[in-house]
Amino acid sequence: MDVFDKHILKLLQKNSRITTEEIGHQVGLSATACQRRIKKLRGSGVIQKEVAVLNGSSLGGYVTVIVEIIMKQGGAKTIDEFKAQMLEHEEVQQCYYVTGNVDFILIIAAENMLKYEQLTRKLFFNNLNIQKFHSTVAMESVKIGLNIPLEP
Repeated sequence: MDVFDKHILKLLQKNSRITTEEIGHQVGLSATACQRRIKKLRGSGVIQKEVAVLNGSSLGGYVTVIVEIIMKQGGAKTIDEFKAQMLEHEEVQQCYYVTGNVDFILIIAAENMLKYEQLTRKLFFNNLNIQKFHSTVAMESVKIGLNIPLEP
């Protein structure tokens, strides 16, 4: 990956709908060269996914909940089963397996608190491997992003 690739990625992180002509103009390459590079970045998995980021509050007041999970015991099977379960639920926006006082940190988007409570019953109360979980409800989304800071 060279300086051009990093510059292209930086632009795409800000706006994935930017044209290859505009990218080329900003990075100093032809649109065709940019197109080839983007195709290569997608094919190699560097560009993992391109999505639309929605504003939950304009869709009826979705709540964002940060959840800390402490497992009763570790072990590869327990951890892998929990990861697989989190991948199955679209409400789980992000799932981090972490070091420290907790085992997992989740970012969950729920339609409302009732839906979140129902989700906790399904995901946490029914999971015998979970010792404890702690929920923190976000009052306001000040900044939401998945950009990786790249320096060309």
